[in-house]
This record gives sequence, structure tokens and C-alpha cells, in this order.
Amino acid sequence: MTFELTDRQRALQSAAQELAEGPVQERAAEVDRTESYPWDHVDRLVEGGFVGMTIPEAYGGQGRSWLDAVLVIEEMSKACSVTGRIVVETNMGAISAVMAYGTEEQKRMAADMVLAGDKPAICITEPEAGSSAGEMTTRADRRGNRYVLNGGKHWITGGGVSRLHLIFARVFDEDGAEEGIGGFLAIRDETEGLRIVKREPTMGLRGIPEAEIAFEEMEVPPSMMLMPPRGLKKGFADLMTAYNSQRVGAATVALGIAEGAYRLALDWSEEREQFGRPINEFQGLQWKLADMSIKLAASRALVYGAARSGEGGFPDMLLAAQAKVMTSESAIQVVNDALQLFGARGYSRNRPLERMARDVRMFTIGGGTAEVLRNVVAGAILGKKLPQTRDGYLQPAAQRM
Repeated sequence: MTFELTDRQRALQSAAQELAEGPVQERAAEVDRTESYPWDHVDRLVEGGFVGMTIPEAYGGQGRSWLDAVLVIEEMSKACSVTGRIVVETNMGAISAVMAYGTEEQKRMAADMVLAGDKPAICITEPEAGSSAGEMTTRADRRGNRYVLNGGKHWITGGGVSRLHLIFARVFDEDGAEEGIGGFLAIRDETEGLRIVKREPTMGLRGIPEAEIAFEEMEVPPSMMLMPPRGLKKGFADLMTAYNSQRVGAATVALGIAEGAYRLALDWSEEREQFGRPINEFQGLQWKLADMSIKLAASRALVYGAARSGEGGFPDMLLAAQAKVMTSESAIQVVNDALQLFGARGYSRNRPLERMARDVRMFTIGGGTAEVLRNVVAGAILGKKLPQTRDGYLQPAAQRM
């Protein structure tokens, strides 16, 4: 499958490549070593017009497509996966949900913040509600002219650097009756009761924090609730549809990391000699390089296809899940093979392969594990609901259709 890019897309890709191969690549190792958020990269992304690309022009953005965003994410991730993730979350995920379902006031607020360089945080995961997100316990109780949120979230990307937060919570009316799951917008350092509890020490992607966040009697007005068109009963499903763009973005970061590692390995195979000849003259390594190329081509086709499926809306759920499973798993294999091809040098912190190996490992976990997304794929191709709770599987098959 081939994807022809327009002249405008090729120009965008070229501009992203230039930035990635220059200042971004130069600082990638330092960002990892110091575990510091790359604000200088953010400034360059803002200057280059790479944040808020998918925001409609009416709100100050460029109205670009998901594929346009993917092209930039891919280039940045080849050089620095943290920077690639920043591009994801300033064009997809929380900001895309606000632009789809928000009020005019919400859209303008979120757009202004993102276009200035803020990376919104999407707050779904809880300590006991990871893959089973519907079991979240964070609650928003209606009390007169406000909602009061209590609970906590875990593994929130950007916690401590993000200002805008989209928080998922169970909503209860004034009589204590549950209405569904809704999304609430809050701003760190402005919304009282939002507290960053701690930062998790992570294996990779160390330049962007993963944090535990607490909500302690956090008051928000109803105007900060993100209300999908089908209301709270279907709100969680609608909000999670917006998350399909985030999954495509996560797959793209994995793709970019793997492409960067593959390119290093390909160049090294020509440079490195053993037994009096370049190591790419040995068939075993030729096949390894060939397999890496095949995996990358297949992954790229799935990612681009999923991105294009979202024209006029959000990426297709099935295509996004397929792309993320295939790409995240293939990327780990490609990076590991690239490191192996370098031998002991690949294991050294003096080269980027060990950092890439740590970074890429996250993508079969975050944003939907590979196992859960296989359930999504199976449910879609079988046309069935596939409940994962024990009592769900005790239902007659007809009730699960």
C-alpha cells in the first residue's frame, strides 16, 4: 500500500525533518539523562507551527489532517521520542476531544493554551482502573452551581508540566444518582484542589513526567464539563472515540523510534567490518535488515491508513487498534535487532540505541495495552461485545451480541 503525499504535506514533512535532525536530535540524550521536560523544543515546535496543527483555523490553528500530524510526529520521534509525544498531545487526544465536543468558550480556551505550547493531560487511568477504565472511582458530585471532584489518577503523562487537564469522572446529581461518566476541564495552579502527588520514575521517555494526581474537593463550574452530543449516558463512549486519534499518535511515535534505529543500523552495517568485510555482506544480517524493513513498511501502511480514516472525524476504532498493536510490537523488535547489530556498542549509553530500546517499550502498554486492543480488534471483526468481567462471560451468548 502506497500513500501519495501532497506537495503541502511533503513541505511539512521536510520542515519537521530539518528541525528533528538539528536542535531536537542534538538535545535528545540530554533530555533523557537529566529527565527534564524540553521546553526549548516546545518553543521551537510553536515557532514551526507544529503544535495545534489540527485545531480549526477559526480557533487559530491550521485545520490540518491527522495524517499531517502523523508526518510531523514520525520525524520528531526518529530523533527524540519525548518531542514526538509532545507533538501527539498538542494535536490529538485531549485537545481533539475539546475541539469536537466543547462549547465555544471551552474550544477557545483550550486552543489558546495549546497554541502557546501547553501539552494537555488526559486523565483516565487510576491505580485500580487501568485497562478496565470503566471501573474508575473518581467522582464529580453536583452541589448547587458547581461540581466537586474527589479521587485520583495515576500514570498521567505530563503531570506537573501540563496546565490543561481533561479529567474523566463518574457524575452524580444532587440526589446522589449516577448519571454517567463525564469529562471535566481543569487548569493546574488555577483550579483549587488539583494536586500533583508524585512523579513516577520510568524506564524510558524520561523527559516527560508520568504523575499521580489527586483531586481533593476540587470545584469546577458546569461550564467546564465537556458534554458530548449524546449526553452523559453515552459520554464515555464518545469521549473514548476521540482517544482513537491518540492511539494513532502513539503508534506513530513507536514507528518513528523504530525508523530511527533502523537507519542507524543500516548505516552501521556498511561502516562496521569484521572478518575483513562489511557486516552487511553476511546473509544472517542481511535477512535481519530485510525483516526490519518489512516490519516498518507494514507498520507505516497501517498508521497512515488509520490516520486517513479519520478525515472529517476521528480515526476508525478498528484501524487505530490494528495500527497500534502491530506498530508497537514490531517497533520493539526492530529496535532490539538494531541494537543487536551494533553489538556491545549498541548497549553503551554513548549511542542512542539503548535509549530507543527503553523508550519504545512503553507503547505496548500506554494508551491501551496490546492485549486489550486485541480484544477491540476481535470484537470489531466478530461484530460482538466481548465483556472481560467474569459475570459478563456467564451471560448467554445472545445477550452479548
